[in-house]
Amino acid sequence: MASLVGQLVFPSSYGHRVWEDPSFIKWRKRDAHVSLHCHDTIEGSLKYWYERSKVDFLVSSSAVWNEDAVSGALDNAAFWIKGLPFVKSLSGYWKFFLAPDPASVPVNFYDNAFQDSMWETLPVPSNWQMHGFDQPIYTNIVYPFPFDPPYIRMDNPTGCYRTHFHIPKEWKGRRILLHFEAVDSAFCAWINGVPVGYSQDSRLPAEFEITDYCHPCDSDEKNVLAVQVFRWSDGSYLEDQDHWWLSGLHRDVLLLAKPQVFIADYFFKSNLSENFSYADIEVEVKIDNPREASKASFLENFTIEAAIFDTGRWYSGDGYVDLLSSNVAHMKLNPLSPASLGFHGYILVGNLEMPKLWSAEQPNLYTLVVILKDASGHVVDIESCQVGIRQVSKAPKQLLVNGHPVIIRGVNRHEHHPRLGKTNLESCMIKDLVLMKQNNINAVRNSHYPQHPRWYELCDLFGMYMIDEANIETHGFDLSGHFKHPTLEPSWASSMLDRVIGMVERDKNHACIILWSLGNESGYGPNHSALAGWIRGKDPSRLLHYEGGGSRTPSTDIVCPMYMRVWDIVKIANDPTETRPLILCEYSHAMGNSNGNIHEYWEAIDSTFGLQGGFIWEWVDQALLKDGADGSKHWAYGGDFGDTPNDLNFCLNGLTWPDRTPHPALQEVKYVYQPIKVSLRESILKVTNTHFYEVTEAMEFRWTVHGDGSELGSGILSLPSIEPQSSYDIEWESGPWYSLWSSSSAKEIFLTVTAKLLHSTRWVEAGHVISSTQVQLPAKGEINPHVIKTKDTTFLGEIFGDTIRVSQKNFWEIKLNTLTGAIDSWKVEGVPVMNKGIFPCFWRAPTDNDKGGGANSYLSKWKSALLDKLFFITESCSLQNVTDNLVKIAVTYIGVPKGEGNFSEAEKSNVLFTVDMTYTIYGSGDVIVECNVKPSSYLPPLPRVGIEFQLEKSIEKIKWYGRGPFECYPD
Repeated sequence: MASLVGQLVFPSSYGHRVWEDPSFIKWRKRDAHVSLHCHDTIEGSLKYWYERSKVDFLVSSSAVWNEDAVSGALDNAAFWIKGLPFVKSLSGYWKFFLAPDPASVPVNFYDNAFQDSMWETLPVPSNWQMHGFDQPIYTNIVYPFPFDPPYIRMDNPTGCYRTHFHIPKEWKGRRILLHFEAVDSAFCAWINGVPVGYSQDSRLPAEFEITDYCHPCDSDEKNVLAVQVFRWSDGSYLEDQDHWWLSGLHRDVLLLAKPQVFIADYFFKSNLSENFSYADIEVEVKIDNPREASKASFLENFTIEAAIFDTGRWYSGDGYVDLLSSNVAHMKLNPLSPASLGFHGYILVGNLEMPKLWSAEQPNLYTLVVILKDASGHVVDIESCQVGIRQVSKAPKQLLVNGHPVIIRGVNRHEHHPRLGKTNLESCMIKDLVLMKQNNINAVRNSHYPQHPRWYELCDLFGMYMIDEANIETHGFDLSGHFKHPTLEPSWASSMLDRVIGMVERDKNHACIILWSLGNESGYGPNHSALAGWIRGKDPSRLLHYEGGGSRTPSTDIVCPMYMRVWDIVKIANDPTETRPLILCEYSHAMGNSNGNIHEYWEAIDSTFGLQGGFIWEWVDQALLKDGADGSKHWAYGGDFGDTPNDLNFCLNGLTWPDRTPHPALQEVKYVYQPIKVSLRESILKVTNTHFYEVTEAMEFRWTVHGDGSELGSGILSLPSIEPQSSYDIEWESGPWYSLWSSSSAKEIFLTVTAKLLHSTRWVEAGHVISSTQVQLPAKGEINPHVIKTKDTTFLGEIFGDTIRVSQKNFWEIKLNTLTGAIDSWKVEGVPVMNKGIFPCFWRAPTDNDKGGGANSYLSKWKSALLDKLFFITESCSLQNVTDNLVKIAVTYIGVPKGEGNFSEAEKSNVLFTVDMTYTIYGSGDVIVECNVKPSSYLPPLPRVGIEFQLEKSIEKIKWYGRGPFECYPD
């Protein structure tokens, strides 16, 4: 049978092209299950998690984004299995050959005798396009191959991999599993020339038993593993996400050694009491027993146990840690428990008193250990994972975590590394989490596919609410007029369901996941109803998310629109017939100079019942490192690799650069997401703690007062501990800053209140500012414009032909041209300051956001109004006033579209702007410029309203009084 199907999956002139058949999605692939660790002792399992949990913000400093990341990926592969005696990594440098299509694959390349010495090598894990084979392709919606589902009507690059391994002697008598964590997009595998399996879904594991095809442990013969990877398959039609199309063995390849009878899967569940004082806990255990014995017969020869250990106790003291003493609950088999839907395993139950609940604010974790013993009480097999006790539920217009309507301050995250593509590094994942937590982000949506298994463990540890999303997106079907979305076709149902099942079964024990997602931008139809029904039957402890079909279908438990206007989300929240909460699955598109109106969203979210936050699109600019012609490296986007079709730089829409350097907009996100809010209304300064679990006891509040831009004083603000969802009021006149305010002559006085962490956490060191708010204190009098302090100075104002010259001897000199109305020269103590200006300016370089929308884009409207061809004519320039202390010069410009040749009267009559500009030049050398702009009534919103002038190159620094300290240019 194996050789027969091997002929089917191996391309030949007469073979069936299974990679183009949506009904054939796997062969010999084991059922989906949680990650297995194959422990041999309870203490070994606890030690494994003890070491895995020793991660904090310091690790993020070792994140690498350059060539060093290649070796880092191989180091990680070894690190992630450290302490697991029955897990072996096959990651490393494999032999590799890229064929242009399946028919061109070398004949019998999977045979042991095949000579691969002339092949090149490729690191595993990796994407082959990141190592010079083939080319990366970036598209947003359109498929990068001719659209004819389920067929691939073009060359289909096919990667051929070969490596070899020996089975350790210690594994004698055990069953051997070959585990691929993820392969893009479809593949088949051989062991010693025998086909052992086929799989699709480029973001989930594929596992095959290979015991019967390996040489014995005591054999000197090497086992040859050969893998054939198809770049495109029918599965690619379900993977049309907005990211780079990259191929290959991009996650680790492992060998697992299991006993003849072993723990194959387990599902941890907790049911909290109404007051959260205790939790009923259970774990469903699935046993792989090749003898297929009845339950009664099985229990005569084996016992199953489980225990819960409190990991928080492991780090509370110094020196030696007794891991076994942290046992807080023992779980026993309950033979009377009814099996859940579709489950035919064993159920263990127990009770945990006063559990430490998991939340993003307080990510308390326990370690679950499941033990299989034989009739003599000897350990046969052990599996373990970290679990959290928490409750996800819903109330009218609310999503609740542990009974609280937590606010989702989220972001979408693709897996992306500028050098590695889709391959992950631990330090880089930690860098993402550290930056997110430091900028008050508390939730992540895995866009748009299941991500690396370690990412979930880290989100459990650091505290991050998560939407886990199935690897389903069929956005490109929107562009087809004659093909239905797969969700409407029964032929695609099994493939879609397989992807959802694989996600849930792998990730079901992670506390961080509060929502399952059916995928992204895939229309809506009966297949989605089937997916939703399966998840609700399998795991009613979480809620469902799906935006497709208008974000309000029966297959979603939350209203989850993308890019909806503020007034529209408020309208839905106020709709009494809509009982679900609204959480934006995508909003505040972070491309270019963006995120500018995020505060408007959060003014609505903070004040409207039924709005619970959202996920910004997106976390990171998806650029790839590319060598330039001069040997230097730069970040490249769609089309830079000769890839066609492509969507250019639409992949660059993150809050960070590819190396996770923050964009300026991240500061704005941190501000609107901050958990401590400060406001001043009338005479009350209100400090509000919007946390749901954390009190402010571990924070230090400080105040600083600035007057007209200069610091007047600062100090510690003594506040009582503020409970979650509570506030504390201060009469601002009774605050420690009042005496500074009352004695200051400053016209504008601002009070800044900051909240700092007193202690280090997993994600930041002590002293980190989590919240900072500035409020303007009441003015003591009328605020006047800047007052020039004139001196008893003699200065000269005179006209020479077309030049107005104003100067003070040996100090400063300004020359203004009456024909242009502009400054020709400005010198201070003989040093040139300005050599051209000051002119009105209503144009700027258009950004990508300006271009979006085609004919309806801002750029199109600006060009239609001829704003890009604007030219200013000086209509008048005159000396208005001369006194002993000042000179006033008035200039009037008219802005007209620039045509060819000289201006005609008709062009002059097409006035887009009239600008009156007044220069007031004081004897002190100060110059005040006042502009009065009168735009034509039919103009669209303007790209810019400003002035431009040219400074001398030697002038490198500028100082101003205004908003800050971060970039404040509007979106």
